[in-house]
Amino acid sequence: MTDRGTEMPLAGRQNAPSAQQLHLFLTLAEELHFRRSAQRVFMSQGAFSQQISALERRLGVELVERTTRRVSLTRAGAELVPYARAVLDAVDALQRAAERHRRGACGRVVLGSFEAVTAVPPIPAVLNRLRERLPGLDLRVLRMGFAESPQAILDGKVDAAFVFLPMPAGIQTLPLATGPRCVVMCADDPLAGKDAVSLADLADRPSIGFSPSVPKAYRDFWSVDPRPDGSPVRYTSHHVTDYESALSLIALGEGIQFPPALARELYPRPGVAYVDVTDLPPWTSALAWLPENRDRPAVAALRQAAHAVLGEAGGGPIQL
Repeated sequence: MTDRGTEMPLAGRQNAPSAQQLHLFLTLAEELHFRRSAQRVFMSQGAFSQQISALERRLGVELVERTTRRVSLTRAGAELVPYARAVLDAVDALQRAAERHRRGACGRVVLGSFEAVTAVPPIPAVLNRLRERLPGLDLRVLRMGFAESPQAILDGKVDAAFVFLPMPAGIQTLPLATGPRCVVMCADDPLAGKDAVSLADLADRPSIGFSPSVPKAYRDFWSVDPRPDGSPVRYTSHHVTDYESALSLIALGEGIQFPPALARELYPRPGVAYVDVTDLPPWTSALAWLPENRDRPAVAALRQAAHAVLGEAGGGPIQL
C-alpha cells in the first residue's frame, strides 16, 4: 500500500522552479518587457518566454499578464517577487558557504587584485613570502575594477584583496605602500606637455565619472571632490567601473582622472599623457579582509607574510 503522505513532498520537490527560472522572472518583473528582459540575460525572446511559461506551469499560477501593448505582473506575480528574491539570495549564500569550505579543505585562497595593483611593490614580495610559508597553497587571483573590489570582499567572493584605499566600513586593512598621484589627460590637452601642474590649473577640466556602484568615499578621494577650495567637481556623463574604460574616454578628450603616478608604467597608452600634480594627496595600497576571515589559515599566513615584508623594509608602508 502506498503512503501518499510521502509522495506529495517528493512531487513538490520535482516541480520546484529552478534558480534560473526565478532569475528570469525577477528580470521580467524589473523590465516588464519580454524583449528587453531577454536581451539582459542574453537569450532569445522565444526561449525567455518559454521559460516564464514553464515557471508558471510549475507554480500553478499566472505570473504575468501579456497583451500586445504591455506586460504587467498579476497579483500572484507581484506577491511572489520577494519570495523569488529570497530563494536566489539563499542559493547565493549556500554557494558562498560551500566555496569557503572547499577552500579550507583543499588549501585554496582567492585573492582580489584591484586592477594591476599586484605588480606594485611590496605585493610581489608578499606573495612570494606567502608561497614560501604555504608551498602547497592553491593561490588564485581575481582581477577587480573600481566597483568590484570592496563588494567582492564584503560578499565573500575573495578571501582577501590587494586594494587602493579608502575602503568601506566593515573591512580591515593593512597599509602596504604609499606614493604620489598624477593627472592623466588627453595627449592633445595644452597642459599635457607640462612637467607639473596644480589642481587650480585643472579646475575647468571635467572628471570622468565613476559608476554609482563605486563607494562614494572612493569616488570622492580619487576625483578630489570637493577641491581644496571647496568647489565641487564637474563630471562627465560617463560612469566607468574600471580604469581601462576610463583611459579610452580620456584619450578622446572626454575628461581627466587622478591615478597613482606609477600608472605611467602600468598603463602606458597612445593618446593619453600623465602629468605630475603638485598638490594631490598621496595614494595608499593595502591588504584588505573581512574581520571574520582574519584568522583563517591562508589569510593569517598572508597577513604574516605582509608584516614580515614590511618589517624588513622598516615596519610601515613603503614610500614609492
